[in-house]
Amino acid sequence: MSTLAHTMMTAARSADSGLAGPGELDRYPYAEARTADRVAVPSWEGADQELGRVGRRAAGSRGRGLHGQLVQQLGQMIVSGDLGADRPLVPEEIGQRFEVSRTVVRESLRVLEAKGLVSARPNVGTRVRPVSDWNLLDPDIIEWRAFGPQRDDQRRELSELRWTIEPLAARLAAGHGREEVQQRLADMVEIMGHAMGQGDALTFSRADAEFHSLLIQVAGNRMLEHLSGIVSAALQVSGGPIAGCDRPNETSVAHHGRIADALAAGDGAAAEAAMRQLLTVHPEVERVVPAPREH
Repeated sequence: MSTLAHTMMTAARSADSGLAGPGELDRYPYAEARTADRVAVPSWEGADQELGRVGRRAAGSRGRGLHGQLVQQLGQMIVSGDLGADRPLVPEEIGQRFEVSRTVVRESLRVLEAKGLVSARPNVGTRVRPVSDWNLLDPDIIEWRAFGPQRDDQRRELSELRWTIEPLAARLAAGHGREEVQQRLADMVEIMGHAMGQGDALTFSRADAEFHSLLIQVAGNRMLEHLSGIVSAALQVSGGPIAGCDRPNETSVAHHGRIADALAAGDGAAAEAAMRQLLTVHPEVERVVPAPREH
């Protein structure tokens, strides 16, 4: 096993146990909590007082303290429909419910407004906006939708979007990557193989996310590069057989290896074909592979 593989797998276990990993890995945009560790969001009315204490909840906080946790709480409640446009969001009421200051509430609502979830108007107050106004490409909203009532639609839409983005990115990336980038992609494949052999799903998912993010970044298209966060979010919330690379298995690792080899050889057509194969590793994926829609 390479030094990088050993370091990354050790760091993943440290992160999983709540300990800080090596500084080299701190910059990676990896998920901090697994799906099974998530805490259900309480309903707005009649919420258990203990669950309502934002400061005592770690799930979904993304390391941003009370402000980040409140954004997560309110965002999940809006996306799930627990908070709707039928009533204004009163800062004082939110502060009392979650036992946070008005400053924390105000800043949290500003973040949600920037995501298109709420709007604040004089004499009207802050209200939830319709879904058509939401920034559906925002990684937070992707996550909230994927674990709420809209989970099936969100995962299908993510799968369709990945089918649009990643095969093209793989074709464009062929021959564009520097030697160190090609080595990094190969390292991620190696890490995935070792992680699969040890049943280490967390390390597998982290290497998987970096592989796809790096591939998009070296495609040479800045607009595609801005979509790399969407792919990372999709990998984190896939939770089912809609994307071949969301579960450790030999076929998935083999397809990643073929993509890396094709990129190193500058073979765009082979890289694109391998990516399409990767996205259909599971037979069940056929029901969500994009196809002409009947109107």
